[in-house]
Amino acid sequence: MKNRTSGKKTRIVFIVTLIAIVVCFGVSILKTNAYNRVQHKKLLSGEALFAQDEAETNGGVSVVAAARSDTWTKLFDLNNEGLTENNYQAYTYDFTVTNNTNDEVADFYFKLTFDNEVFLASAWNGALEFHQFSNDGEVIDTVPDLRVFEAGKHNLRTINAEERDLVVMEKGDYLIYEPSSTANAMEVPIEPHEGTTPGCILYVKIGESIESSKLEIEYSFNRKLTSEVLFWIAAGALFVWVIALIIAIITSLQIKKYNERHERDNEIINESIETFTGFIDAKDPYTNGHSKRVAVYTRLLAKELGYSDEDLDRIYYIALLHDCGKIGVPDSILGKPGKLTDEEFAIIKTHTSRGAEILDRFKSLKNVADGAHYHHERYDGNGYPEGKAGEDIPLIGRIICVADSYDAMNTDRVYRKRLTKEQIISEIEKNAGLQFDPKIAEVMLTLIREGKIDSTPKA
Repeated sequence: MKNRTSGKKTRIVFIVTLIAIVVCFGVSILKTNAYNRVQHKKLLSGEALFAQDEAETNGGVSVVAAARSDTWTKLFDLNNEGLTENNYQAYTYDFTVTNNTNDEVADFYFKLTFDNEVFLASAWNGALEFHQFSNDGEVIDTVPDLRVFEAGKHNLRTINAEERDLVVMEKGDYLIYEPSSTANAMEVPIEPHEGTTPGCILYVKIGESIESSKLEIEYSFNRKLTSEVLFWIAAGALFVWVIALIIAIITSLQIKKYNERHERDNEIINESIETFTGFIDAKDPYTNGHSKRVAVYTRLLAKELGYSDEDLDRIYYIALLHDCGKIGVPDSILGKPGKLTDEEFAIIKTHTSRGAEILDRFKSLKNVADGAHYHHERYDGNGYPEGKAGEDIPLIGRIICVADSYDAMNTDRVYRKRLTKEQIISEIEKNAGLQFDPKIAEVMLTLIREGKIDSTPKA
């Protein structure tokens, strides 16, 4: 029973722990998905955007715009004024987008708003969505690749210079850069602590630049589940749980095997003891089965007195062996139909001491000799073999004394017929405090009155 209760508690602990681990995994998945859905934004301009040194690397995504050293000038006579000197400067700008985190950047785009007029000649690697404003409203058009731009295919404000179409962006106009995910460019995703560098070639009036322009970048992450601390806590807990489960299963199988072997051993012990007591009871046909009945009654009394299941088994065996000393008493005395002489009675009484001597070598059953030795002691001190009184008599001896007397009264003997239930109750009440421990006698009376003890006539 104890093993079953313990096993049930163990299963509950494993189930609750597994649920907690699954919840941790679930929470880590939800946290990761929630983080990946967030759109992060950053607005940069002036020195924050066009700094020549490395961008801040304290997390997130950084953007640094820088003009290359190679540059050249061009003459754009837009109003046919007959200009003879170059009036526009060409710049190649790189916009280095760096992932400063341990997570993958799933996607990004940036919006570049110009603060002065520029002419865009080329850009790489992604697409450009242009937003141009005029008195007629806003024009929006997307150019997949500005390097092969043809003005006739788009509805944008442009100029043609030296047989090349340039997109005109005035103050307040802006473009949105959408990175390329093709195999050749592969600007997204951006791996942790890696970067990509889109760029463009543009013209501004000599003496001007785009360094007063504003860039707003928006990006999202693809955080892997393994980046979540809670995931590793759950994974570690699951690993420990699996190891503990394996150990528990192995232990359970070992315990089961032990219990089965223990039960077989108990069966062998029980059968051996019952066989031995059968020899004893067979010496007196009028008391056949007496030892087993006394053992059953003793167990019932002990259970009512609060003994544990393990102790009850031990008490049962002790009671089963209480008359083992009779093996040395002659059959002529045990089966004598008439009154015993004083000498014969003295021989009968030696069965308690003989039993204790026989059982003295039975070390595996604690206090086994006490049952045989003291079950004929009386509570008032007038019993044998030592004349012990009250609680000086071992408790097991006092319990067997009541059980043994009940079976004697409830059984036909060579010298008398069994007593009625009422007579038995009367005898126990009369001898409580004299022959019997009054507390144990009261327990026996309760068992009899409530029909919890077998009162069927015994042959």
